[in-house]
Amino acid sequence: MTAPFRFPRFFVTSPTPCPYLPGRQERKVFTELNGPHAAELNDALSRIGFRRSQAVAYRPSCAGCTACVSVRVLTQEFQPNATQRKLLRRHEDLEVAACRAWATDEQYQLLRRYLGARHPGGGMAGMDEGDYADMIEHSPVNSVIVEYREPGVNGAQGRLVGACLTDRQADGLSMIYSFFTADDEARAGMGNLIILDHILRARAAGLPYVYLGYWVKGSARMAYKTRYRPMEMLGPSGWSLMPEDLENPARAAAAP
Repeated sequence: MTAPFRFPRFFVTSPTPCPYLPGRQERKVFTELNGPHAAELNDALSRIGFRRSQAVAYRPSCAGCTACVSVRVLTQEFQPNATQRKLLRRHEDLEVAACRAWATDEQYQLLRRYLGARHPGGGMAGMDEGDYADMIEHSPVNSVIVEYREPGVNGAQGRLVGACLTDRQADGLSMIYSFFTADDEARAGMGNLIILDHILRARAAGLPYVYLGYWVKGSARMAYKTRYRPMEMLGPSGWSLMPEDLENPARAAAAP
């Protein structure tokens, strides 16, 4: 007998300093993802701007501020530009595999290296092995960790140079968190490569979207998310093309 669906209860966090826009306060609304319908609930909430963190779905709910905007790439209409094609060729030797969402020491060491290079004073800087395992393994939905490795030698696995915790949703892939060798010139551009690979993976699987989380206009840290076009943004009336794509007749015509 199928368990009945129960409507979730939502909670609101206390305000804290905004990590993206100086001088502003951040507040979130969240609910737990549990029970037999967790995946369906997560899918539904993602379509109205929620993100997953372990067994919690959340979205910004800041007083007087709507700067955080959910964005998703249209995978079927996406065409890599010259720079993106060059990046794909540069790293075409990598071996990519979607693995069970299980934490390893190799992944954790790569995460520490990434945080030290990119976010040394960030909120995740103090994450230990247990915290990392919780992030990767405590998922009530269909999650994998996609690994990016250099070619192996003599049957041994190659060096891990990138990874991304990814949720497989009914309408696309949601990139929960990615990390990579940010201080290795030989593997420059890995963050962009991981996004490109997810777009191509979703397209091959017939999934229309790759969810990139929140874009914050005016935040340099979030500017990279607008490089993958066409892209939709979530507003009061639902999902719509970014203004720049609406101005492009070819992109507007190709959008669903």
